[in-house]
Amino acid sequence: MKPLDLWAHELRRTGPAALAGPPALVLLMALLSMFGAWLGSRESTTAFMLAGALEMAMPLITGMAAASSLGRDHAVELQLTLPVSYRSTVLRRLAVMAGWTGLCAAAGSAVLTLGGWWALVPGAPSGLAVQLVWLAPALWLAALGLLASAAFGSAVAATTTVAFVWITEQVATETLQSVPASRLFYLFATMRGTVPGDWTANRVVLLCTAVPLIAAAWPLLGRPERILGGEKE
Repeated sequence: MKPLDLWAHELRRTGPAALAGPPALVLLMALLSMFGAWLGSRESTTAFMLAGALEMAMPLITGMAAASSLGRDHAVELQLTLPVSYRSTVLRRLAVMAGWTGLCAAAGSAVLTLGGWWALVPGAPSGLAVQLVWLAPALWLAALGLLASAAFGSAVAATTTVAFVWITEQVATETLQSVPASRLFYLFATMRGTVPGDWTANRVVLLCTAVPLIAAAWPLLGRPERILGGEKE
């Protein structure tokens, strides 16, 4: 199989939901931006909804896609006999998914920048730092989804784990923000607020702690017969 064909295959294997979700969200953001600009009097509300879609919805889509990325392969026996390890297949698939989601998220961020919406979001960063609004929580939830999928061998269990963490951080905002340690792991520090000066530390901690989550999934990915023998589409 040619390299281009291989990457195209992994793009198809990411699934229609993972491919359609990010651009659909960006399209919704663009429509909301135009509608908000037309309303005029509700600019702050529109800005909050746009930034919230970028920091809350895009990471959820990314985490769900990562959680359901394993065990999608048919012909298990053939997959196990390939000279390329299943780890390489997974990393290639995640790279395709992350690249596609990142491209769409950057487009969504451009919508906020070109429309002047970032200036209306209290505490929002400026310059290239605005990309950390979506990048840090998206990578963290993707790493969690990968680990949960590798550990449970079940897309249902993995996506449930990602959804549980996402919902918990939504409903327990005050509790999580009141404790310095949990505040650094809070996914929605831009939209739900954080202690002044803690935003950058929060983003750095999320990015750094995504690494051990992926590292923990690495040895589990070395047992492809367990993962591939799990749920099937």
